[in-house]
Amino acid sequence: MNPETPHVIHAAVTVALAALFVFMGVNHFVPKSARTMAAMIPPSMRFTGILSPRTLVFLTGLCEVAGGVGLLVPALRLAAAFALAVFLVAVFPANAYAAGKRERFGAVAVPLVPRTVGQLVLIALLLFVARG
Repeated sequence: MNPETPHVIHAAVTVALAALFVFMGVNHFVPKSARTMAAMIPPSMRFTGILSPRTLVFLTGLCEVAGGVGLLVPALRLAAAFALAVFLVAVFPANAYAAGKRERFGAVAVPLVPRTVGQLVLIALLLFVARG
């Protein structure tokens, strides 16, 4: 194996994750997507004011964009990767709620097991990027 291969793989995974999180974060500001995401917040987590579902959608979008950009800055990569891993855990209740409401959310309501596996894979990839 070429001695540069691990570095190339690490760089490719870093860029792919950064692009994914920036894209998903920007999607939080698309009106139709933002409405759907706000509806995905479980009733027990719905508040008014600064913690309203719509505000939370915008804040989580900002977190994803900032984390994605942070992955591309070597000095910020470790913090960004860990912050995004924590972020994925924090938003999991909304994804789990949506998973049980496929008739309401359609394709966005990824079934719970594949969603959980996907989130765990993303967290593992973030930890891979963080070490590097």
